[in-house]
Amino acid sequence: MGGLTAADFELRDNGVLQRLEVVDGADVPINAVLALDTSVSTTGKRHTALIAAGEAILDRLKPTDRAALTTFSHAAVPRMPLTSDTAAVRTSLRSMNPLGETAVMDGAFVALTSTLGQPGRSLVLVCTDGYDTWSWLTPDEVLESARRTNVVVYAVTSSDARRDDGLTMLTDATGGHVIRVKSSTELASAFQKILEDFRNRYLLAYNPSGVQPDGFHRLDVRVRRAGATVRARPGYTGLPAR
Repeated sequence: MGGLTAADFELRDNGVLQRLEVVDGADVPINAVLALDTSVSTTGKRHTALIAAGEAILDRLKPTDRAALTTFSHAAVPRMPLTSDTAAVRTSLRSMNPLGETAVMDGAFVALTSTLGQPGRSLVLVCTDGYDTWSWLTPDEVLESARRTNVVVYAVTSSDARRDDGLTMLTDATGGHVIRVKSSTELASAFQKILEDFRNRYLLAYNPSGVQPDGFHRLDVRVRRAGATVRARPGYTGLPAR
């Protein structure tokens, strides 16, 4: 829904109504971080489709946007840091080789850390065709790190894969969601849908008032317009006052 202003939103931080500013997300550069499963199960057509889906994201980035690439199998590798050089990211995508097990949480964590201290809006897109079999980090550890960032995590998984509660928790906690695809041929359209959804999000800015700075802050966001629905992160972890 377009054309909304601060007056159309209501946000409560730990139950306390806050004074809002709304930033038009379309004018804020995007940091699109791809975290892609390159385990041995992605060999063949799945691997080809994964590269094509990554390139579909790069094709739709604006000149002011940046992209990064993390891959994960039995190890999570930050292959390309955030850059406006999409040709370099494309080259890195095409050099991926399927091998090993699947460390989803480790891959998500490495992708999250690549956005720390970066300007702009950060999107992490995690794609896996299977279940986490190899991560050192637990979902709770990655979740706690995500709550200290402003990153939104989306995930694309295979509809026939075992449910990964860790990914669901991570996307829910950051205001994203999981898309399940029946075939690798659907990856490109799923990636494009995620980028479009993220680009159309509203940014709500406020200076917390009437609440303690540290601890977990539960957020309640509502829109004062009929027919509108809200997808937002449920809260964040604050830091102690200095």
